[in-house]
Amino acid sequence: MKYLTVREHLRSLIAEELGVGDAIPSERELCGQFGVSRMTVRQAVDALVVEGLLERVQGRGTFVAQPKVDLQLRLASFPEEMRRRGMEPDLRVLAAELTAATPQLAAALELPVGADVYYLRRLRLADGLPMAVEQNWVPAALVPDLLEPEPASSVYDALAERELAPTWGEDVIEAVQLDEEVAGHLGISPGAAGLQIRRRTFSGDLAVDYGVSVYRGDRYSLWVPVSAPGPTLVPSRRRLAAVVGTRNEPNPKEGLA
Repeated sequence: MKYLTVREHLRSLIAEELGVGDAIPSERELCGQFGVSRMTVRQAVDALVVEGLLERVQGRGTFVAQPKVDLQLRLASFPEEMRRRGMEPDLRVLAAELTAATPQLAAALELPVGADVYYLRRLRLADGLPMAVEQNWVPAALVPDLLEPEPASSVYDALAERELAPTWGEDVIEAVQLDEEVAGHLGISPGAAGLQIRRRTFSGDLAVDYGVSVYRGDRYSLWVPVSAPGPTLVPSRRRLAAVVGTRNEPNPKEGLA
């Protein structure tokens, strides 16, 4: 099919000659080069837009898109994930404090209501680009020095140092529209698409962390391996639905309220 020839030509240009933000040849140029109609050229371009290799900017043209990072659901810290992809991680601490567990947060972490928990809110960056806003709540009794002398860059590493390395977790994933405050931290427009992951993390049977992360939708694609149905991985009492089923962003001062 003719559009496949045009598509593979553009794919080669993206891989070998063009950089992020560069414009691709115009429809007229491609029509003349390959002797095809504009509809055929548009079909080829559409396929690469869907793949995330190109992006259209209204009134300006079609450009090479910023590559997306595959977000794999792994119990790994953000720095570990970014370094594995050859990117340099960084962070900015937005909040770090000791607070009391609300009823919902206490349920998520399996603590008494009012128990001390550390709250961390951080902006995660890779190669200098804002990638995600993370919130974490950790039982203070597990890692008393989490904020000393400064907030830990990796909650998972801090837990591992206490022989509480995460062994499993459970996620709730949903698409969200970024509010003005989060969008500002990420350097994109309010209302843009984001990917939100709520996670409870366990070391054995002990709940060690509850987190809410919001990732830029224009920089992440979610990769999830699947398999045939099998035995339930964890006891049903671990189900998140009754604990964190709300779709509202938790108030940093109130845990999951």
